[in-house]
Amino acid sequence: MFVLNDTPIDPSGLAARLDRVLTEPAAHRYGLHMQNAGAALSALLYLRAQNAGVFPIHPGIPPETTREMAQAAGCDVMLSDGLKQTALPQAGATPRGGVLVQMSSGTTGTAKVITRTWAEIAAEVESYAVFFTASAAMTPVIACPVTHSYGLIAGVFVALHRGHVPVVLDSLNPKYILRRLRETDQPLLYTSPAMLHTLARLLPEDQRLHAANTSGTVLPEAWFQLIRARTIHLFQQYGCSEAGCVAINQDLQNPYDVGQPLPHAALTAGQNGTPDAVRITIAGQTIDTGDLGHLNDTGMLVFTARADDMINVAGLNVYPQDVEQAVMALPGVSDAVSFRIPDPRSGARAGLLYSGTATEDAIRQACRSALADYQQPALIKHLPALPRQANGKISRSEISAQYAQEAVPA
Repeated sequence: MFVLNDTPIDPSGLAARLDRVLTEPAAHRYGLHMQNAGAALSALLYLRAQNAGVFPIHPGIPPETTREMAQAAGCDVMLSDGLKQTALPQAGATPRGGVLVQMSSGTTGTAKVITRTWAEIAAEVESYAVFFTASAAMTPVIACPVTHSYGLIAGVFVALHRGHVPVVLDSLNPKYILRRLRETDQPLLYTSPAMLHTLARLLPEDQRLHAANTSGTVLPEAWFQLIRARTIHLFQQYGCSEAGCVAINQDLQNPYDVGQPLPHAALTAGQNGTPDAVRITIAGQTIDTGDLGHLNDTGMLVFTARADDMINVAGLNVYPQDVEQAVMALPGVSDAVSFRIPDPRSGARAGLLYSGTATEDAIRQACRSALADYQQPALIKHLPALPRQANGKISRSEISAQYAQEAVPA
């Protein structure tokens, strides 16, 4: 059972129909593309129970594109509205059932097909539910796509595992989300950082969000301060497409403290405050996340940067977050991002974009006071707003390419 917006839905009704129309679902891998969110989630839950292969595709993606995506993901059947089945020819033999197929976000390169067995996902769900004790009595309210692992696994699957009835919202009107939160007992909100920021700004001064979880990106400092002040219980989870969620912070007080490892996963990173590659080991497989960070003395993973974002200045490492934190401490700065730009003498230097009322001279003076010579930005530029994506992420590589020719001597 789950609730879609304001409507309770019992998936067993659709399951009976699927029993009649699908032949040996465990032998197939289905591309699942439905505009009806209730039917799509009900079908996904049925296919999971049948140990079928499932690739849930966001309903906003055009049908002509979904077929190409499903074939690339190894699907041999497309299941669409009205339980219509379309055969998808495959060039070679592909393992069919028993898996959840998803695409990586593609924010760090070309999107990849990620395949995980239902047994692996069940282990993640069990570990998540056992470890995340602070949320055990809360009702998940999922205001993000359930085609993505964050909303589907951490939100829906964990809720059902705990015996809760999850509330799934496919209307992303902020005022409607706030109403549904008020109507839900001990709501735990799963949503994007950008939506969480919007909700925190819209809340009346005398109200607080009961609980919220954030994932996918470290909250910008200005966003974090507002959200933390407007939320009673603030959580953060960390993971990657290949492994799912592997760490949770159950009392987020610093946006870079991304979480302590879940029981089913082992994390390695830097020690004694020195960043190093973050690697995840699950069931004997080790995954390099592409992140840099360290484990503090409590076992908390402290995020430093994406390895690709690190700036090598004549052999010395500059982490973008160090530059950003120095600038964000200055009154009149509402947002900031540091990135790599080429330099003929040192190979690379830091660049900086910021928004707010502070002057560029004030920014440069703050950097000179707080940062070493090699950390000083060679380019400082004011913008009305930084080019953040809808989920709050920012592409440093795209910014680097755009501003590579604008560097001036620091």
